[in-house]
Amino acid sequence: MKLFKLINIAGLGSISGKNDPEITGVQSDSRLVEPGALFVAVKGTAVDGHDYIGKAIEKGAVAIVCEQTFDAVTAMPGEQTPAAAREEKDITFITVPDSADALGHIASAWYGEPSSQMTVIGVTGTNGKTTIATLLYQLFRKLGYKAGLLSTVCNYIDGEAIPASHTTPDPLTLNRLMAEMADAGCEYVFMEVSSHSCAQKRISGLDFNGGIFTNLTRDHLDYHLTVENYLKAKKKFFDDLPASAFALTNADDKTGTVMLQNTPARKLTYALRTPADFKGKIIEAHFDGMEIHINGRDVYTHFTGRFNASNLLAVYGAAVALGEEPEAILIALSTLRPVSGRFETIGSPQGFTAIVDYAHTPDALENVLNGIREVLNGDGRVITVVGAGGNRDKGKRPLMAKEAVRQSNLLILTSDNPRFEEPDEIINDMTAGLNASEKERTLCIADRRQAVKTAVTLAGKGDIILVAGKGHEDYQEINGVKYPFDDRKILRELFKTDN
Repeated sequence: MKLFKLINIAGLGSISGKNDPEITGVQSDSRLVEPGALFVAVKGTAVDGHDYIGKAIEKGAVAIVCEQTFDAVTAMPGEQTPAAAREEKDITFITVPDSADALGHIASAWYGEPSSQMTVIGVTGTNGKTTIATLLYQLFRKLGYKAGLLSTVCNYIDGEAIPASHTTPDPLTLNRLMAEMADAGCEYVFMEVSSHSCAQKRISGLDFNGGIFTNLTRDHLDYHLTVENYLKAKKKFFDDLPASAFALTNADDKTGTVMLQNTPARKLTYALRTPADFKGKIIEAHFDGMEIHINGRDVYTHFTGRFNASNLLAVYGAAVALGEEPEAILIALSTLRPVSGRFETIGSPQGFTAIVDYAHTPDALENVLNGIREVLNGDGRVITVVGAGGNRDKGKRPLMAKEAVRQSNLLILTSDNPRFEEPDEIINDMTAGLNASEKERTLCIADRRQAVKTAVTLAGKGDIILVAGKGHEDYQEINGVKYPFDDRKILRELFKTDN
């Protein structure tokens, strides 16, 4: 595609240079640049792409998108300055106010604006994004549609699984996947929209037909710094929805209505406790499922917990908003199964149950433990195994321990993904939130496998072991290396050994 055509489709301007080269690819990582590429210099959290413009040109970039005029950009030590490179190689520069935003629009234009060819629904919030997006994907396939999924656990192009590395991919990967979905005949795309992707404008240039908000509690403050910034990042997603889209929010969450304040989209609500367009009530709950009353109809589902009832309401409401028949939706909902690593139950030969869940925030732990307590109803003990991720928001660590011990008979604090921190130091941060009596019900075992084994050893018939924090993850990240580690696999091995 010719450069000027690409820039015109993307809606960008301020071109410096008369050369209109044929573009062979688009990159925002100078290391991946090949001859004929358009390089987009993006200011990241760790590095600034503007520092690598000279390197991109040396590797063959024929056009540059940046936030400064080329003669104001410096070069990395030992590299040619962009100004000198332009004079020598006749490079075309496109100056934009925000190159991160521009990258999204360019990526969309480069891949043929795939999001406009399908119905795209985004799900955002602290908890529940993966479950809601995945269940919508499964639901619409059961209803006979081809659909795509972009999620934390795995991406899918209809039935084809594509490994996921981020909750929301970078703009180039995102649009490439969507283009493959469109080529495969997908009519719907359901995707998680993380707060990082909103703040970093990874979703710029996408055409959304609907947005769903789950809840907002403390998370990612290592990046956003304040809860207000975290909220604003998610709210912008709804503010940018078009009038033709729908905005479905959780009315039970105190920030639910905030998300709808400035959106031009059609406003809809779902709730278990407050009046809403889509209202639900749990009638009966067990560990293998629960019966829910939704808008005058009853349905039995293979899910447990109030938080899952809320997720199912969001799925139901979104499907209705997309024009599907309520009866058909409920029939399909009754056949769906929990998402991998989300309240995933594993029975033991000794008569106790292990539950593996991704809960890694105070609110998520509260939700899962509430669900467990509601079903136990006083029968059996709860043993919780949980840690906290390294190099992330330290402020939530004592809050997580406090919430976990509050609803557990025994708490085992352990390692999660320590990354570049010492596991014992992370555990010390968690125990700082406990008083003397709570510490008496708490064990600290840094080795996660040993912590899980200890829980299995101490559990008796009718007890529940909650192993929280990692869910679907099959690795443990330590000092930059991802070692094989799967809570579910370890539990099954321990159960088999004990059997």
